Amino acid sequence: MATKIVSLMVFISFSSSIFSTAQSKNGRGNIKWWCNTTPHPEPCKYFMSHSHQRFAPDHKSDFRRMLVQVAMDRALHGQRQVLRSGSSCVNKWQKGAWNDCLKLYEDTVYLLNQTLQGLHGNQNCSDFDAQTWLSTAFTNLETCRDSAKDLNVTNFIFPLMSNNVSELISNSLAINDGLMEGTSYRGGFPSWVSAGERKLLQSTSLATSANLVVAKDGSGAFSSIQAAINAAAKRTSSGRFIIYVKKGLYRENIEVAINVNNIMLVGDGMKKTIITGSRSVRGGYTTYSSATAGIEGLRFIARGITFKNTAGPKNGQAVALRSSSDLSVFYRCAFQGYQDTLMVHSQRQFYRECYIYGTIDFIFGNAAVVFQQCMIFARRPLQGQANVITAQGRGDPYQNTGISIHNSRILAASDLNNILEPLSSKLTLIAWLIHQGGHHGALLILLRVHYIMVNIRIMDLLHQPEIG
Repeated sequence: MATKIVSLMVFISFSSSIFSTAQSKNGRGNIKWWCNTTPHPEPCKYFMSHSHQRFAPDHKSDFRRMLVQVAMDRALHGQRQVLRSGSSCVNKWQKGAWNDCLKLYEDTVYLLNQTLQGLHGNQNCSDFDAQTWLSTAFTNLETCRDSAKDLNVTNFIFPLMSNNVSELISNSLAINDGLMEGTSYRGGFPSWVSAGERKLLQSTSLATSANLVVAKDGSGAFSSIQAAINAAAKRTSSGRFIIYVKKGLYRENIEVAINVNNIMLVGDGMKKTIITGSRSVRGGYTTYSSATAGIEGLRFIARGITFKNTAGPKNGQAVALRSSSDLSVFYRCAFQGYQDTLMVHSQRQFYRECYIYGTIDFIFGNAAVVFQQCMIFARRPLQGQANVITAQGRGDPYQNTGISIHNSRILAASDLNNILEPLSSKLTLIAWLIHQGGHHGALLILLRVHYIMVNIRIMDLLHQPEIG
């Protein structure tokens, strides 16, 4: 497997004007004093004292850069360790979890490097941007662990992760937390969706202005969506690149890599352009790798497309869309599956006028995500199962993540509605704030209930003081 270890140019810069190599025994000049202000002081002290250069920060912002640098050093070490272990995989389950973890470590190094460059002023980066990228780096490592659990290979994967990267990233999140400001919404869209892109989303002439056309009938440049994405990845320009996907059923699993930015997929409507797959955990995949579509590149946009996973309720976790795309928008799209339909994995995401179908945890992940004017359909689960709509996965109290559902409707899908009618039309919404051991879930629901809603239970809300 190709790896970013060779190709990634890691940004490491030490400036004598920022750091003083002389450490005083007490107070702010002592690195131990600074480490004691973090949630995980012992790993901080150990790795700071064992780094190839020892510095004492003059200011909190200097200490933040040091923390991110040390976290990236350890992430690089972890990436190399995972890479070396590939030859030790003895079965497809170990190999499946290994593939996830190697990719997630590569992406973590990429994000920590991006954060470090931003904190050094080499790109336009706010403290909120840094918190988002650090949050994603932390989530990536949690996802690696989840993949090992999915395939029951924790004994193989967990020893590869005993390098304190999560604790060091957690320290970086805590120190950066007090320095950031939030984002805002204008005209119904997040502030990071420009006026031009809002017009683009509502344009009626995108098909004629597309850079590439995909068509099942051979009338386009490509018959495969992935082939078009691969072609777009080779372009020399960095602006918005529009791929028009004509109506049809596309049976393929697609990926938009972390370094493939500004891609826009435009379909003929959610009932006409459908991307479908059938991977599932019971079928031998991890939740992460089961996705019909996996999106990571910056500022991805999709309009008028259905993302579907047809594995069915008996096959467990089966993702239709997994998004880790920062500043991404999904407009008038549909997401169809059963358990774990929509994986809002990480970063900042916005969904407007979308349709989402599932049974259990079918909106889940650790993104900072807003669903606005969406239709959420609970489908009929297996006998003995209950419908659980959201599973927010925040694993660290300083992550700037959460799920917000605004001005949307939760309904019973037709298969569930048929069995609810004889039961006096009662539907219970359960919003879980704790998912797979996380203790810092954040969920906000502001919605119109179209179906008869008898019980609304926000579990463990009183135990979440940061929600208010």
